Amino acid sequence: RPEDHRMAAALDGTSSSTSSSPTPGTSRAEYEPDGPIARRIAGVTPYFPFKKIDKFYDIGGFLRDPEAFALVVEVLVERYRNVEIDAIFGLDARGFVLGPPVALALRKPFYMLRKRGKMPNAVHGAAYSKEYAGTDALGIPRGAVRPGDKALIVDDLVATGGTLTAAVDLVKRLGGTVVECACVVEITVLDARAKFAHAGHADVPIWALMSESILTLDGLADPAIPTEGYVDDGEAH
Repeated sequence: RPEDHRMAAALDGTSSSTSSSPTPGTSRAEYEPDGPIARRIAGVTPYFPFKKIDKFYDIGGFLRDPEAFALVVEVLVERYRNVEIDAIFGLDARGFVLGPPVALALRKPFYMLRKRGKMPNAVHGAAYSKEYAGTDALGIPRGAVRPGDKALIVDDLVATGGTLTAAVDLVKRLGGTVVECACVVEITVLDARAKFAHAGHADVPIWALMSESILTLDGLADPAIPTEGYVDDGEAH
């Protein structure tokens, strides 16, 4: 369809539409996954043993680095600047940190996809298996998606893809189309794309700025990161 070709061109950065210049000293080629900008951000994004997982990636690392955080937002804004999007949706809870600055820059409404029992006047989807343990269900504000709306879903990390699949299910159930799922980190070995395909969402792309292959900052081994007395006290969520 013509609109699909226009969307693909915009996502590839080949749209003829005018957009703002990238940060001085960088080029849009540097916004590529695992590229130079991604590596700058990966350099301040540590992992820790947490929730019985050997490498739990902590986006708090780049959130405390204003330059790195600004670059994360800039990459996402530039990727979707020329894409037709009606609204941006963030997943509970770190999607609430990343989605709003992107939505503000693109002048799009932002909606929270919250876990059951956390938001009034919500429409809930089916139960799904969480990334680490147990099950939950996502809620979306009533009226946030109208038939034909184009949605961008944002989260910090995609692992098995269970939560993202639930989000796509819910948006589609309400008549919307998901343009893309954008994450800062993708654990590629867990192959969330296969889960999407199995769930009937092979039409929805997943895009991530960083893969686990460049996230090599060991939070317990780096002397610059205060970790005295560290214990794995993570709980399933």
